[in-house]
Amino acid sequence: MTFEVSIIIVNWNTKGYLKKCLNSINQAITGINVEIIVVDNASNDGSVDMVQKEFPFVKLIINFENLGFAKANNIGIASSVGNYLCFINSDVVVDRNCIKELVQYLKKNKKVGIVGPLIKNPDGTVQPSCYGYPTLWNMLCHAIGLHRLFPYSKLFCGRMIYKSHDAVQNVEVLIGCFWCVRREALDSVGMLDENFFMYAEDIDWCKRYHDAGWDVVFYPDTEVIHFGGASSENAPIRFYIEMQKADLHYWEKHHGSIKKYLYKGNMYLFHFLRIVINSVLYVLNYKNKEEILFKIKRSAACLKWLVAESHR
Repeated sequence: MTFEVSIIIVNWNTKGYLKKCLNSINQAITGINVEIIVVDNASNDGSVDMVQKEFPFVKLIINFENLGFAKANNIGIASSVGNYLCFINSDVVVDRNCIKELVQYLKKNKKVGIVGPLIKNPDGTVQPSCYGYPTLWNMLCHAIGLHRLFPYSKLFCGRMIYKSHDAVQNVEVLIGCFWCVRREALDSVGMLDENFFMYAEDIDWCKRYHDAGWDVVFYPDTEVIHFGGASSENAPIRFYIEMQKADLHYWEKHHGSIKKYLYKGNMYLFHFLRIVINSVLYVLNYKNKEEILFKIKRSAACLKWLVAESHR
């Protein structure tokens, strides 16, 4: 059977969010020939039973271990047949017209490989979702906090968030919580890099689309709500370390070993400064002591991992 759109959702222990996500998608696909694929990464929270009982029309793929975000999405891609693919995080609630509008945009704009909607937080505020590529300079600014001292400066802007979220525009990176992708573009670029277990695969994939001559477009005329961190909150320190691994892989893949080691030096600086600053705040009996202690433990775990990784 052929479908116009394939919707792929990767799930790991986000049963409640996943149910909201699927309910919202159900209301957004009227009049579209759609297949919905859920790839479950060995959840133990009842997600699988919930999908089987409440959403029997969903194609459910069950992995017997957590294979990570990129590999699980690739499994979904291999099982899909749609001319357009929507990659939707399990902690996203979709607006009724979102999928239709994004697919129509791709149909009208043949040079666009990926398009993404406006992302909002649950409280209705805009969630930054389109970025520039990371550079050694802007990551240094992020490490030493210059982006906080000069929040509106392009020179010290840290991770280079695009400030404008009110106009359709070509961007370098779209956050990976919601992509609508043209099959033809995906076939020319290739699947997600499975060396990214979680995080940074969005930067890598968007860069590969650019390098292959496809446009990556932010389209704010339709929107979704992204709760954020639904999977990573199950093991926050582990996934924070995964973010460091992903960043290092990105730098080595696209910029070579020398810049990778320069970036690693930036990571040492970032975590060392966070431990020092948060330790001072903790001693001064600053509010939110539990949260501050967690940040100290998180940066200490990352420094421990960086040392071990350097010895390897």
